[in-house]
Amino acid sequence: MPISRFAFLLVPIAATFPVARAQQADPASLIATQRDAMAAFARMDGVWRGPAWTILPNGEKHHVTQTERIGPLLDGSIKVVEGRSYESDGRTGFNAFGVISYDPDKKSYAFRSHAQGRFGEFVIKPSVDGYVWGIPAGPMTIRYTAVIKDGVFHEVGDHIVPGKEPVRYFEMKLKRIGDSAWPTAGAISPN
Repeated sequence: MPISRFAFLLVPIAATFPVARAQQADPASLIATQRDAMAAFARMDGVWRGPAWTILPNGEKHHVTQTERIGPLLDGSIKVVEGRSYESDGRTGFNAFGVISYDPDKKSYAFRSHAQGRFGEFVIKPSVDGYVWGIPAGPMTIRYTAVIKDGVFHEVGDHIVPGKEPVRYFEMKLKRIGDSAWPTAGAISPN
């Protein structure tokens, strides 16, 4: 059977799946909706650096230099985030990568995060001057809250256990050190 005939047979089957229906929507309209929604995270764009600390499993407070580079991709329909911490000797101590996106059908944002061999997709909500997102961890939630204002990116991480006071285990206070062409710079040309 020729490939074109096989593809024709799949069209009625594919039309029954939500993903296939979403793909039939006008891509320019979907991207415009996503880009408009992602404007809520525009204050994150740029290159950031500053001090951070975390509480290690043994209870020790560990200090690092934290950097973030953040920018839009896919015509502004997603936000790409790379976080990297440096130890006092210059070694990379932590490296994370994330993508923030908006689902027009669900009218909600998601943060897909990759760090330390783990990954997951989590709800992220923009606020007036930052965002809040969390990681469910059994009966506990790890909640990150950020305020980005006046060239300062301040994020804290708290362990939240129902019925108990939040326990702060992470904090970073970064200064914006400039614009970034990342991740769009360096695209491969057609020739």
